[in-house]
Amino acid sequence: MSLISTLARLEAVSTGRAQPAATVRHRRLSERPLVFVPLTTAGEAGAPLGALVGTDRDAPHLLVVPQPRDRDLRFTFLSELADVVLPYIDAYAVDVEAAERNETDPETGKRVKVEVELCANAPQLIVPSRAGIDFVRLLGRSMRFRRTAEQDPETPYPAPPRVPLLGRWLTHFAERARVPGSSLLLAMTDVLARHWATGQSTLEDQHLGALLAWIDPPGGETGAEAALRAELARDRDGQLLCPPAGPATDPAFDNKLLAPAIERYDRARTALAAAEDGLQADDRLGDLTTAEREIRALVASRTRPTWDAVWRGLDRLRELPEASRVEERWTRDRWSFTGHRDRVLAGEPPQPRRDDAVTAANKLAAREREQARLEAQEALDDPLVMAGRRLSGEAFAGEVTEVVMAYSEGKRPSPRPLVTVRTDDRPHLGERAKVFRSLGGKPQSAEFVGYEGDPEDGSALIVLRVLDKMGRGKEPEEGSVPEKGDELCFTLFEHEQRGGAKLPDPEQTPWTHGGPPGEQVPEAADALTEEDVL
Repeated sequence: MSLISTLARLEAVSTGRAQPAATVRHRRLSERPLVFVPLTTAGEAGAPLGALVGTDRDAPHLLVVPQPRDRDLRFTFLSELADVVLPYIDAYAVDVEAAERNETDPETGKRVKVEVELCANAPQLIVPSRAGIDFVRLLGRSMRFRRTAEQDPETPYPAPPRVPLLGRWLTHFAERARVPGSSLLLAMTDVLARHWATGQSTLEDQHLGALLAWIDPPGGETGAEAALRAELARDRDGQLLCPPAGPATDPAFDNKLLAPAIERYDRARTALAAAEDGLQADDRLGDLTTAEREIRALVASRTRPTWDAVWRGLDRLRELPEASRVEERWTRDRWSFTGHRDRVLAGEPPQPRRDDAVTAANKLAAREREQARLEAQEALDDPLVMAGRRLSGEAFAGEVTEVVMAYSEGKRPSPRPLVTVRTDDRPHLGERAKVFRSLGGKPQSAEFVGYEGDPEDGSALIVLRVLDKMGRGKEPEEGSVPEKGDELCFTLFEHEQRGGAKLPDPEQTPWTHGGPPGEQVPEAADALTEEDVL
């Protein structure tokens, strides 16, 4: 945790209200996001109990599994979920625009620009908390390998046709959520905690109700009091007034309400199966319907408060203006979405359970690169974030006090002006260290020459040598060199991240990493277990 984050949390404790950690919004928010509030069965992380899902704040779709141990009912739930999610995704896959992309020419081996399709926009899924992202990943993993009756007529318990497709899309969204700065799948608690600092721990920030209580405490209450009430307050029946932000459920709810309701449902279904005549069947069908409605009401009572909390969080986030570099990161999300759409349309197999060595290394390198890029872009977009980097010695700001024109040595001298900056910051500058400033949206680099005077005596005078972005002429282009009196901010971190070393092709994987991959064998369906049969 940075020093400025610690100070913000201490101030939140002192004032009783969450403090801003950013002045702009560093994540993209779609105009029409798909909110997904799931619930799982206690003790069975992969068994869904129900969910609220949809794009309409006032009319969510309620999906319920009355008996989570029944595979047929789970498949019905997943099929209904696919009927809501897939049309939403497909709506963004149709509208495309022309874009250019660099590709390697197979004949010459050179990089050339080709014109391809790029989806004009991309869908966005929002879940209440980080545990919701884990559930989306688990749900996708459990669905994308399912066999349908069309694929294998003899498969036991065939899945509905749209279930494997939804599993592939959920897996893609969950994988994309691991890329820093991506906005395809967002956890509301993570986005809110990025923009506001509360007086509680980061673990406690994963409770959406407590987090919103710090950001918007009710009148007359401090954030700590409101958060404590959101976490612990119960009604007369001993049920939480603010249920957990999914997918976990409260043990008191499981034991006192849900378990008896499921037991009544099981008894009603058993009685219906044993009915001997039509009249008796009609009566017992009514009992079964009543029991199912009771479970639906219970699931709705646990998910609706969280659903409303997610939309309140969206309202607060929309009050912040979007950072200038968010659009660039969203474009990479659009490329990711378009690429997966093309793979699905081409009939490629689902994502493997485990990546090969080269793919895993590429993913890790990409995430490290995107993390560094995100940290740099957030600092450049947001003066409050940049203040934290200045406090840590990774940047400094000040006024230009002197500019001396100088030139490099050689047959063709180039301009290398010396710029003196007065600053109160204490950057960690080493000998000939490079620093960077943003010039017209592009990074201009300079080299640390030394200090003028004693840097320990008040303000420091830092002498820098500008190295690039001054044109090709003997004289620098207008505006490319700082002028006396300019207020500038330099960073010790690079604004653009460089690519790493090229990895070998999968066919050239060394034996230490598994050797070259063999023929791709289709993933087998998961084995039947005792829990799959009621």
